[in-house]
Amino acid sequence: MMNGSSSIAARLESALGPTQMVSDAATCANYAVDEMIPSAVAKPSSPEEVAELVRFAAREKLALIPSGARTKLRIGMTPARYDIALDMSALNKIAHYDPGDLTLGVDAGTPIAKLNATLLEHQQFLPLLVPWYSLTTIGGTIASGIDSPLRQFYGTARDFLIGAEFIDGTGKLCKSGGRVVKNVTGYDLHKLLIGSLGTLAVITRLNFRTFPAPLAGSRGFVASFPNAEGALTLRRAVAQSSLTPLTFDIVSPALAQVFSSRTPATLETAVFADENRNTNPSSLQPVGEWFRPHEWQLCAAFAGTPEVLDRYVRDLRRFATESCAASLAFLDEAARPAVWGRLRETLSLLLEFSADATVFKISVLPSQYGALFISLRQIADQAGLPHALVARGGGTIYFTLLPVPANDETTRRVAQAATQIFQLISAADGDATLLFAPPALNVSANIRGSSRSDSALMRKLKSAFDPQNIFAPGRFSGLF
Repeated sequence: MMNGSSSIAARLESALGPTQMVSDAATCANYAVDEMIPSAVAKPSSPEEVAELVRFAAREKLALIPSGARTKLRIGMTPARYDIALDMSALNKIAHYDPGDLTLGVDAGTPIAKLNATLLEHQQFLPLLVPWYSLTTIGGTIASGIDSPLRQFYGTARDFLIGAEFIDGTGKLCKSGGRVVKNVTGYDLHKLLIGSLGTLAVITRLNFRTFPAPLAGSRGFVASFPNAEGALTLRRAVAQSSLTPLTFDIVSPALAQVFSSRTPATLETAVFADENRNTNPSSLQPVGEWFRPHEWQLCAAFAGTPEVLDRYVRDLRRFATESCAASLAFLDEAARPAVWGRLRETLSLLLEFSADATVFKISVLPSQYGALFISLRQIADQAGLPHALVARGGGTIYFTLLPVPANDETTRRVAQAATQIFQLISAADGDATLLFAPPALNVSANIRGSSRSDSALMRKLKSAFDPQNIFAPGRFSGLF
């Protein structure tokens, strides 16, 4: 391994050229991961240049981490090594798009908002409406594994990612899947890239199945309850009905207060067909008096013909009344984004509210929500930590500890609570992932629960994709 940032920068410049490599301290600091700063930043403009850079890193045994808009670099553990930041933002073209076939191929560095703006011209979209939406890239979204409130209706990226091109740890350009939906030969290796945090390969291109965009005349629904039981009762009633809302979320009182008091720092942009797409995007409007920030909320969005919308209003009003809702509101297309956009930006809002927020992604059966809400609250209360959660309709909970103020004592209490949360979810046969945590917690593997049953298989996959362990080493606890 080479020693010294100047040596790394000089060799990179020789391999890639001076226009695609920077090493000044200020620029490198922008790519820091948990206070670890790379020695150089490389900005390739083609897959071939990415491959050459990877081969260079493999020869010199240097660690590199791919990135796009850098909105999700904090996900995962602190890397064991970090020499080169690989900025993929120059690979930002739509390679192919067939509106008639509902298929799309796009470079990894393409912003999702830019991508959907093109698709919306054909009344289509990609339902990856994730936090930091106006900034995030498609490659970063796939690598981070962050999902969207729309997973309730459309599923996750695993359901519509049909192919990918990527560079493995030897610098080889690899392909998996294809450009059409009917291409079913071979293994779906590209789906291993989802949530991989850049530890397996460098994504260069992704192929998707697209969807008809929801109508701009969509509506929103918010029902408030003094306790979680009422919101869960309404959730069950809707889930057992014939209604299929686009989004379907339960919001705790603490998160509702964040929604009512804060506006996301990232700008808002259109996400549905025929919405007014101004040249200069604006921030989300505040929530209205119909939103009760000290109560539990069940929020939904739905779309369709006027007859379908009338059916939703009629049935949701009846279900809310039977569930003893304290209040309910139906939002038109102008008011709907006030809540719907905040649901999409939940993680970004929580991290803006507390830079030391510790965010868990928990997957359990929705039937376990009631008991789990109680247990999670008890763990947080025993640790003396404020907490907030949003529960998606399909079985995913984002639970957040909000230590204020952040100091050694609160860090100790967060670590203790995190260990209990992992034990709780393991006992419930669920799955828990620590998405965001302060650096003091990210360097410790102990709080992340017991070893996974598939750890040996994951290590074999890592070795097959990245034999010299140059891609984001140490990002997964106890694995690689």
